[in-house]
Amino acid sequence: MSRISVRGFAVASATAVTTVGAVVGVASGSTGQPPQEAEATASDATLLADIPAGQQAQVQTSSLKQQAQTQAIAADTAAQKSAEESARKQAAEDAVAKQQAAQDAKEKAEKEAKERAAAKKAAASRSATRDSSDFAPQSSYSVAQVQSMARQMVPSGQFQCFSNIVDHESSWNYKATNASSGAYGLFQALPGTKMASAGADWQTNPATQIKWGLGYMNDRYGSPCEAWSFWQANNWY
Repeated sequence: MSRISVRGFAVASATAVTTVGAVVGVASGSTGQPPQEAEATASDATLLADIPAGQQAQVQTSSLKQQAQTQAIAADTAAQKSAEESARKQAAEDAVAKQQAAQDAKEKAEKEAKERAAAKKAAASRSATRDSSDFAPQSSYSVAQVQSMARQMVPSGQFQCFSNIVDHESSWNYKATNASSGAYGLFQALPGTKMASAGADWQTNPATQIKWGLGYMNDRYGSPCEAWSFWQANNWY
């Protein structure tokens, strides 16, 4: 039975068909197969004839099983390759998402840190050691007295910027008046009545004017130093 094989069965089957075709061709007057091919056909037919009829079905079944196994192996290989490719793709996507999340977290932390620093700076610039109501009203004030009041009301880190603006606007004269525009006081408020929001004695009390000027700089620019930066760029604030 060693001569029995799937290949033998397949060749024998194909040869049988070829042989029938050759006989039909001769009957119809065709030239037929070459002698060598005819000999091979006869030999293969003899090989199939050698297999008992009962075992021919076994050979056919064995051939089908081998084909099924080959197809199953090919399918498993393709599935494994597809799974590996999907895993690589997912890993790459996860890495990109992780990197983006880290970048977003970093930017958020930096933004929050800047906001906290800005809030702290604004709070510091708004805080005053003393308020205008802490100073008793006088009939008049010297430049030194006005500057002393300002030092006690303006945060130390902001005083120089504050002083620079007052120097340029009024030279620390709390009664300075611009004849053409009507701007008035240490900060040349226009109109001067704006300073009434800090106190009714805005015309005669430099402490009231300082309170108003400090509030204006904080509200409009964030701090006296930010106001001074703007003044340097524009010659007004």
